Formats: sequence, structure tokens, C-alpha cells
Amino acid sequence: MSLGHVMTDIAGTALSADDRRRLRHPQVGGVILFSRNYESPAQITELVTELHRLREPRLLIAVDQEGGRVQRFRDGFTRLPAVGELGLVYDRDPRRARTLATQTGWLMAAELRAVGVDLSFAPVLDLNREICPIIGDRAFHRDPEIVADLAVAYQKGMHTAGMQAVGKHFPGHGGVTVDSHLALPTDTRRFVDIQMEDMRPFARLVHQGLAGMMAAHVIYAAADAQPAGFSRFWLHEQLRGELGFQGVIFSDDLSMAAADFAGDYPTRARAALHAGCDMILVCNRSDAADAVLDSLGDYADPAAHMRLARLHGRHGEDWNSLRGSDAWQRAVAAINSYDDAPLLDMDM
Repeated sequence: MSLGHVMTDIAGTALSADDRRRLRHPQVGGVILFSRNYESPAQITELVTELHRLREPRLLIAVDQEGGRVQRFRDGFTRLPAVGELGLVYDRDPRRARTLATQTGWLMAAELRAVGVDLSFAPVLDLNREICPIIGDRAFHRDPEIVADLAVAYQKGMHTAGMQAVGKHFPGHGGVTVDSHLALPTDTRRFVDIQMEDMRPFARLVHQGLAGMMAAHVIYAAADAQPAGFSRFWLHEQLRGELGFQGVIFSDDLSMAAADFAGDYPTRARAALHAGCDMILVCNRSDAADAVLDSLGDYADPAAHMRLARLHGRHGEDWNSLRGSDAWQRAVAAINSYDDAPLLDMDM
């Protein structure tokens, strides 16, 4: 059996019979976890272990653990600053900021790998243009070169911890004022402006071996009438063609209001897959997930199956060993005080 093309969620802190039934469907390839699924490091380790045992090859387990406003696992985990704070450090001391970004990426990924999670949907590669409240300090900076610089360093830390990086939200969510969770945003800027500014961090990370990309639920009206995650122009011509991206393309959540334009859930799923997504997310609607799974029949994309298999997490210390290590203690000290803490050499 190969990994399927749908990533969905579960209701609580332990698997129900309904969860097990759904996750054994051949079109399921992964599970995204939320705060409601988390109680403690011990509980989440047990849950992830059970999730991994359900299938062979094992399901991909993902979470949004960016830091700041978007950190699903909190109590017992290190509280991570919003990455926008790294941008503020960069304005004063670029070298220090790059080192701190590597430490932060390592710490985030090392803690998740210690409980068995394969992926965090990070780093955010959008620009903080200070007009999009849903992005804001989730972005490293406004300047695309600084975003790229810090994101490359952050990805390096993730790789050291055994986790692949997934950049988001291609080709850039920072130029709109509307929250795509609530409505469908339209970016009216010229294509060349998006290409020369917002796309630069994505291009840089692709050239540094980025393994995954999440597309934006945003229409870029000067380039295509479809939102990026439903657009062959953006996913095939630009991401695969112009940028040469070889990794996994994820849709953003098809339950977001911005995806309503595409029709019912099976229609949304087919449209996203046809546009070039390898894996589609259907979250917080178990009925919609079931409808999508039933509608896909024997749909298969062998190339996507191969790309997905590369996203499984690699080595990882167990939770107690990690937290007893000098590397973890020094990284936590740095994260708790970006301005003053000693820096950890991540070239080990």
C-alpha cells in the first residue's frame, strides 16, 4: 500500500473507532494534529505511536508548530517566539539572527521528532507587509532577502534534527488584507512584482532542497483567475517549471472559506489534485473527509507517492534524552533570550 493523497485530522487525544476506520482508507496519507489532540508529551507520544502503527508505510504525522500565535503543542514543550522576532534581531545583527534561526528550527523540530511527529508546516516564507493580520509576525521580515536568509538557516536546523521543511504559502500570502480562513482574498498586484518580491524566498528555499510546499488560497488576478492551490499556472508552470521544485505540494485546508468557490468537497479535492497538489488537507469536517475519500476511488499518482515517502522524519532522540542534552538546554536558553543568550554551534 502507498501513502494516499488526503491528510485529515482526528477528534480528540486518543483514537476512536471512527478515526481508525477513516485513517485506514487507502486514500489517506497523513494526519494533522491540533491543540485539541494534545495533553502532554507522554500522551502525544503514545498517540503518534498508535497512528504510525495503523498503516504500512506509516502515515505522515504533521502539526503547525511555528511559534508565537501558531504553536499547537505548548504545555511541556518550549514556548517558541514568533519568527518575526528573528527579523528584529537581523536588523541589528544579521549573523546572530541566522545562528538563532538555526537554533530555533532545530529546537522546534527536535522536540517534535522526540514525540514521533514527522513534519511541522514551517517555515512561513510570506513577507510581512503589515497589511495581512493572518500573517503578521508569523513571517520573518518584510524584506524578501532577509526572509530567505533566515528561512535557509531555520531549515538547516530542522534538517539537523531529522525533519524536512515545508514552506508556505506559495507564492506569498502577505499582500492581501483578507484572512483566507474567512473569505477568498484577491491580490491585484502585477505578476512581475509578485515574482520579484514575494516569490524570492520560495525560489531560494527550493534551490536549498526544500522538500515540501503549501499553496495559498489566494487569487493573484493579474496572473490567473484560480487561487494558487487550484491553479496549474502556479503549481505546474511556476512552481514545478520555473522554480524547478521537486518536492511535495500540499493544498491548504479545503475546509477554509476561501476554498468554497470550488464547489462541494469532492469537487474541491479533484480540482486541487488536478492543479498539481500531491496531498490535500481536509480538516475539522469528518463528514467532508469521508465524502472526499469516497469520491477519489482508485485515484493514484505514483510520482506523488514517491515524493511523499521522502517526508517521513529521520532520527530523533527520545523525549527524556533530548531534554537532558546540552544542545537542548543551550537552545532553550537562546530561544528564551534572543538578545543575550550564548549561541549554540549548529555545525556539529
